[in-house]
Amino acid sequence: MTYADAGVDIHAGDKAVELMKAAVARTHGSEVLGGVGAFAGLFDASALLGYKRPLLASSTDGVGTKIVIAKAMGVHDTIGRDLVAMVVDDIVVCGAKPLLMTDYIACGRVVPERIADIVRGIAEGCVEAGVALVGGETAEHPGVMEPEDYDVAGAAIGVVEAEKMLGPDKVQAGDVVVAMASSGLHSNGYSLVRAIVASQGWTLETYAPELSRSLGAELLEPTRIYSKLCVDLAARFDGLHALSHVTGGGLAANLARVLPKGLAATVARDSWSLPAIFALLQDAGKVPWGDLEATLNLGVGMVAVVAPGDVAAVVEACGTAGVAAWIVGEVYPDPGRPTSPDVVRGAKGVDGGAVILTGTYQV
Repeated sequence: MTYADAGVDIHAGDKAVELMKAAVARTHGSEVLGGVGAFAGLFDASALLGYKRPLLASSTDGVGTKIVIAKAMGVHDTIGRDLVAMVVDDIVVCGAKPLLMTDYIACGRVVPERIADIVRGIAEGCVEAGVALVGGETAEHPGVMEPEDYDVAGAAIGVVEAEKMLGPDKVQAGDVVVAMASSGLHSNGYSLVRAIVASQGWTLETYAPELSRSLGAELLEPTRIYSKLCVDLAARFDGLHALSHVTGGGLAANLARVLPKGLAATVARDSWSLPAIFALLQDAGKVPWGDLEATLNLGVGMVAVVAPGDVAAVVEACGTAGVAAWIVGEVYPDPGRPTSPDVVRGAKGVDGGAVILTGTYQV
């Protein structure tokens, strides 16, 4: 009995590597040593010698059940871009500049072209984020995963000067909350999304007039990568005090994570128009608004907490970078209102400040 008889095709794996090499190499600058194929990725960290107290930031993530949509549509490169966004945009929240990334793909059967598409998307996302893709692994798991199944995960490392780190310690009463537009659903809440789609009998080819494209195309819209913009904002504006990446848990819960205890931030629901995909899903699934807020980003993918004097310049810089931004609220002493659907305190183990949601969404 051979390894191939057991369900593992090492030749397919080698072919996948050959197909992806060029895309990976495009992410390598002079800091990357050794090229593609080494046991470990090497990154020249000499630049860190210029830091007074460099802090390394790390993050790891995946893209969840959005992969089901990619498989159904036979489009796999956008999943790679999603992966990069989910990882590096967590790192920049503390003010760190992402430096390098690795990926991991597990599958039931290696299809070289499909693996190469996924990695090509990861490489494209890394180029956009200014990150080197220094290594990865593709694992074939017959008997554990079905032949057409796969999952992806990634990890990244960044660096920030200790005294430049962003977060709750810098947030003050009087700061302004600035929202940055999402590109769509991003990569959270797809179990809910898929359940709504199934309940309506929709297919991914269903044309939605509200979206001006097919449902599948909308659901596969890549997650926006904010890292370069956020690194630039942190370098230019001392008044940028905190950032929050709006992922699982929604806007309020993630914003609360970067507020200090004793302060609260308002978020005015009527300060932006709800993108069509969110209104469509809410109406079709009759999803309670509180549940929707705790699951999806509702059009806001990143939030900045900024000193009043820098707000106008930060909003303008976002617009220049092609990301719509607007004021959604302000920070003030926590009035101590009890937790309710409109008041969120802390999240994911963080005993932080409060976020108070006001008004109703413009649908």
